[in-house]
Amino acid sequence: MRLLSIEDEPSTSAYLHKGLTEHGHVVDSASDGVEGLHLASSGHYDLILLDVGLPGASGWEVLRGIRARRQTPVFFLSGRDDVEDRVKGLLLGADDYLVKPFAFSELLARIQVVARRSVPMSVPDGVLRVGDLEVDTTRRRVRRATQRIDLTTQEFVLLDYLVRHAGEVMSRTLIAQNVWDMHFDSDTNVVDVAVRRLRAKVDDPFTDKLIHTVRGVGYVLEHPGA
Repeated sequence: MRLLSIEDEPSTSAYLHKGLTEHGHVVDSASDGVEGLHLASSGHYDLILLDVGLPGASGWEVLRGIRARRQTPVFFLSGRDDVEDRVKGLLLGADDYLVKPFAFSELLARIQVVARRSVPMSVPDGVLRVGDLEVDTTRRRVRRATQRIDLTTQEFVLLDYLVRHAGEVMSRTLIAQNVWDMHFDSDTNVVDVAVRRLRAKVDDPFTDKLIHTVRGVGYVLEHPGA
């Protein structure tokens, strides 16, 4: 999962980053409320871990800002254990409230609950569809209209990622991290080359184009009529 940790206490932030990355998660960190809200609003995250007492903007204000834009799951991690604070956090739209110090194993367990319930675009037959494009995630087959499309393993992973986030603008950084598990270097064009090759197979032979460039940001896969 891709996580955002908004925590101003350096040792706690480092502890979360180290522990979560060791368990296979990708973690971005922010040390104040303003930066945290910016990242939460501009990036794509599966879960946000949010402290209440933050400089710049409080956790309450950050959560209000997130909920005005997105429904990303948010866990409060707070030293405040008053019932009133817990109730306030949940009423503002938090998905969970853990009081510091907490057992790291408990945090991991609660994150796994979110992971199980947030698989994007899951369908009973294992086939993801956007317009006339069908991606069979079980047999790793791709069709558009009645035509079978043969993709390399990496092309399939890239297409699968874009389809699972259909309608969302995915930055080159996100694509690089989630498809190649690498940090994006602005001096390389690996993402653009890969998308160009995928377009040649998925889009070029067809009238309706599904993969669109968002200048200066990245790419979005969506049906023209969506």
